[in-house]
Formats: sequence, C-alpha cells, structure tokens
Amino acid sequence: MATRTVRLDEESERALAEIRRHTGMQVSTALKQGLLSVRDGLRAAHRGNPYEIYARIELGPGGYACAPARQAKKYIKTMLEARRQR
Repeated sequence: MATRTVRLDEESERALAEIRRHTGMQVSTALKQGLLSVRDGLRAAHRGNPYEIYARIELGPGGYACAPARQAKKYIKTMLEARRQR
C-alpha cells in the first residue's frame, strides 16, 4: 500500500470535513471512495473508438441518405430546383 501526500485547497478541505461529519468516515476512506467514484464515472463515460460510436447510432434505413445512391444526381437536381423556387 502506497502513502501519498495530497494538498487540498480550502474548498476541498471544507468538502472533506462535511463528508466526514455526515458519514463518520476517516479521511483515507473518503478519499479512496472519491477516487473510485471518479474512476467509475470515467468508465461509464467511455465512448469507444469511432466505429463503436457509429455502430450505436440509429440511422434507420439508408442512414442520412435522402435518396438511393443510384438516384443521387437526380435528387440533387430536384433539391436545387426546389431551392430556386423559394
């Protein structure tokens, strides 16, 4: 088991005192639980690599496509004409 020296600012000291007052924990126990809580939060927030993120996105059939690829040029022409009429 390692021994660490930690410097706390006034706000952190007040928070630690409040935690100890409400829970009766020792300083080391409160700090250990705080570290574990941060670690668990980081694990939960892990979003993965780009492929994993993309795989979780529900794009539905065709993804973001507005028309099948075979009809893309025709669809673009239709979109441009519609804009011109605005």
